[in-house]
Amino acid sequence: MRRYIEVPIQLLDIEGDGFHIMVRGTIHGKEASFLIDTGASRSVFDPKTISTFIDNLQFEKKEGMTAGVGSSDLESSTFVIDRLSIGALEITDYEGVALDLGNIHEMYGNLHLPHIDGIIGGDLLHQYKAVINYRSKKLRLTPPLS
Repeated sequence: MRRYIEVPIQLLDIEGDGFHIMVRGTIHGKEASFLIDTGASRSVFDPKTISTFIDNLQFEKKEGMTAGVGSSDLESSTFVIDRLSIGALEITDYEGVALDLGNIHEMYGNLHLPHIDGIIGGDLLHQYKAVINYRSKKLRLTPPLS
């Protein structure tokens, strides 16, 4: 019996200069698109975008600054996603990080690429033992044993 989940990935061509990886999932049961970023230490969500998925969202300011996403002194907050899925993988009570992703939304708009609702980073990729297979265009995730 297979213990892992395979999720189709979409390779987004960045003007012939490389690729970004996108997967589909849900936030609180609503369809969502996520970038896979193996270099990001945490999964992050734009505060404006995540607010469209979660009613009465409560942000808690995170102490210190966050580095990454094209800048080094970014303020961030945390919040809870009750139900997050990546393909068929269901994650409950996930503490997400809210970070302004405006520069990514702008770049994607300029390149006519699909809108993204969040970035899946190393925290979830490591926890679920992610394996990216470019040949089969699948992301393999291993949920914990029940």
